[in-house]
Amino acid sequence: MTARSKIIGTGSYLPKRILTNNELEKIVETSDEWITTRTGIKTRRIAGSGEETSEMAAEAANKALTMAGVTAQEIDMIIVGTITAEMVMPSCACLVQKEIGAENAFAFDISAACSGFLYALEIADRYIKNAPDMKILVIGAETLSARVDWQDRNTCILFGDGAGACVVTGSNDEDGLLSSQLYSDGRLWQLLSLDPAPRCYCPVVDYETIPDRKSSYDGSTFNMAGRDVFKYAVRGMGDAVEILLNKEGITVDDIDLMIPHQANIRILKSLAERVNLPFEKVYTTIQKYGNSSAASLPIALDEANREGRLQKDDLLLFSVFGGGFTWGVALWRW
Repeated sequence: MTARSKIIGTGSYLPKRILTNNELEKIVETSDEWITTRTGIKTRRIAGSGEETSEMAAEAANKALTMAGVTAQEIDMIIVGTITAEMVMPSCACLVQKEIGAENAFAFDISAACSGFLYALEIADRYIKNAPDMKILVIGAETLSARVDWQDRNTCILFGDGAGACVVTGSNDEDGLLSSQLYSDGRLWQLLSLDPAPRCYCPVVDYETIPDRKSSYDGSTFNMAGRDVFKYAVRGMGDAVEILLNKEGITVDDIDLMIPHQANIRILKSLAERVNLPFEKVYTTIQKYGNSSAASLPIALDEANREGRLQKDDLLLFSVFGGGFTWGVALWRW
């Protein structure tokens, strides 16, 4: 039997600063009622001093290592899903490696927006199939608050910061990753993006002839066509769930808990309705932490794990959707 990827430890880190809807009322034209009705969000966490993306990722990683009973020196690989690393080079994963002392690991980031953690988990699974004894840290970490236009009420109300992590290794038991499906559609990138991005200015290129190029980079902020994103997210994840369940020959009734990317409460409810999953089987943290992109699924996973919501042999459904577009689903036997 080919080894399956098994999660043996989870961890998360949430910034100390809590930003409420009432505080946002003082920043932009909005209200607690408007935000709650449309997003389900009441509060979100905002990173401060000593809470860079890599620092939060390292804190989450250390908690996952402690639960797993694994030392940092035993880790073979570190993958960080993020779109908000504090620098382009080195990678966030390399900074995490330094911070936790995992000198035997190789490390790299992946960029898949809100799908980053699940993409990273899939990569880890491919390595473990070839080398079941590997121990891999899979992390999702974001400081989205640094990329938000705080005058844009349609986006600034949504996003929060944080990090989640898990330790993955091989298992010959019946638990672990059963199946997954990942998708992308770059044709729709303009519906959800971080733009303008830093540009590379080559002296032999006449950038004056290229529209929309800035003469200086002053930071990326979110651009989002909310209604379109809503439509594609529900349809994309819904279709992916149905395809995966049919492929594995199981029904939605077999699912014990869905842990989705925490994008928006209306998206989560519409997704559950589309696949006929009772909403009480959907684990949500959106009300407390907002949308923390690649960090949201592993934060929710760790919280559900520490609350005792995950029992041995439970069948879990992970679902994600992010800019790119990227999306995916996975079935996990706990």
